[in-house]
Amino acid sequence: MAAHVPVRGRFVVVGGGIAGVTCAERLATEFPSEDIVLVTASPVIKAVTNFRQVSKTLEEFDVEEQPSTMLEKRYPNIKVIESGVKELKSQEHKIFTEDGKQCIYEKLCLCAGAKPKLIFEENPYVLGIRDTDSAQVFQNHLAKAKRIAVVGNGGIALELVYEIEGCEVIWAIKDKAIGNTFFDAGAAEFLIPKLTAEKLETAIACKRTKYTTDGSEKEEGSVAAADKLGSALGPDWHEGLHLKGTKEFSHKVHIETLCEIKKIYLQQEFKQLQKTSLSFPKDNSDNQNAHLEEELWPVYMELTNGKIYGCDFIVSATGVVPNVKPFLDGNNFALGEDGGLKVDKHMHSSVADIYAAGDICTASWEPSPVWQQMRLWTQARQMGWYAAKCMVADSLGESIDMDFSFELFAHVTKFFNYKVVLLGKYNAQGLDLDCELMLRCTKGQEYIKVVMQNGRMMGAVLIGETDLEETFENLILNQMDLSAYGEDLLNPNVDIEDYFD
Repeated sequence: MAAHVPVRGRFVVVGGGIAGVTCAERLATEFPSEDIVLVTASPVIKAVTNFRQVSKTLEEFDVEEQPSTMLEKRYPNIKVIESGVKELKSQEHKIFTEDGKQCIYEKLCLCAGAKPKLIFEENPYVLGIRDTDSAQVFQNHLAKAKRIAVVGNGGIALELVYEIEGCEVIWAIKDKAIGNTFFDAGAAEFLIPKLTAEKLETAIACKRTKYTTDGSEKEEGSVAAADKLGSALGPDWHEGLHLKGTKEFSHKVHIETLCEIKKIYLQQEFKQLQKTSLSFPKDNSDNQNAHLEEELWPVYMELTNGKIYGCDFIVSATGVVPNVKPFLDGNNFALGEDGGLKVDKHMHSSVADIYAAGDICTASWEPSPVWQQMRLWTQARQMGWYAAKCMVADSLGESIDMDFSFELFAHVTKFFNYKVVLLGKYNAQGLDLDCELMLRCTKGQEYIKVVMQNGRMMGAVLIGETDLEETFENLILNQMDLSAYGEDLLNPNVDIEDYFD
């Protein structure tokens, strides 16, 4: 059989998620006569649509899952290769795909995302939720479940625990409070009542990325293999799913804090070892309500606090690790502490002519005092767009300034049906102990926290419809001395926006 003729592209991008597609689109626009090659392991790509700049740094957009052919129709100079990467030979400027193709590049941008950290690999009762296929598998399992366990405390775990109905949920977190990635204990206390309340309210309209699926129907019963990374989930990933178990109640969540899973037992082993498990506690306030349980379950988890609970299956939502493995062998990439490909302020890796953007990379430049990297949708788009800009400038021999989106960390999302805006060092990340916090909380309506240092605002958490995001964004960017305003900054009877118009 004849060998594949190598595909040549002045610019090659690996990854069909938000970072990769944004990068490829930008390159295709800048160089309409050049072939841009996009290599993606998934038959569908993530397209950013309806982009709106809400403020200087806050943005909203829709995320649409589309067949890759739609991208080729929009940009005739983009050629999509649907295959995973098997090997990268950076000295030869070649990548080899799993289906035997070769691709020769002048400049390469790696946007291969990240993969979930599964607490126990190869266990049939442990599900990770990363892509659309695994989310569908989860829905199918949940429909037959009476009780599940959720392990993890990030964004997917928060959304999952809130959205599940008709099923008991044991939620095991290693932190003192829920949502530790995004909130402090005060914000967690503000949110917890929503876990036990009936979900009567209608979903809020929120300035955040919206996830829709268009034209990407799959054959029934198709399931991605565990080692094949599909296209990562979009925000609001749960909206198209029916997340309901077999029971008739709405919410029933029990939280086990400051613990992790020590061991998992299948039913047979559990019986042989004559272990005992606890029933579902009646409330979170007093674990005396948990009694020994006689009902048998398919799987049991033993926590580091000594408790054992049975359930139908366990959801591992313990974060992600950068998907660098296909690219490391034989290439001298510098890696960050989190395992990502280190990139400089122009998104360039440590290997000549190779850039990286999105979840796969680790920002290793000296950041703005109020910016930090987090593996979020907004940053994936910003990095993909900026990486393309840097590749273009390098090709044309031009200099380029750091993009403004890296001046201030700004993210808008939705948790427990509240709008949530995170700005700057919203959890006082990396700040000295001399910073102070100012709070305003109206139970069931809003939670506002600002982080102050030397009279200047360094970060903020806004939960609810506060309408303060633009004002606080400006105050953080301007680094104005606010000492004179004292607690009036959060006084509900003072219209703070009028102060700083």
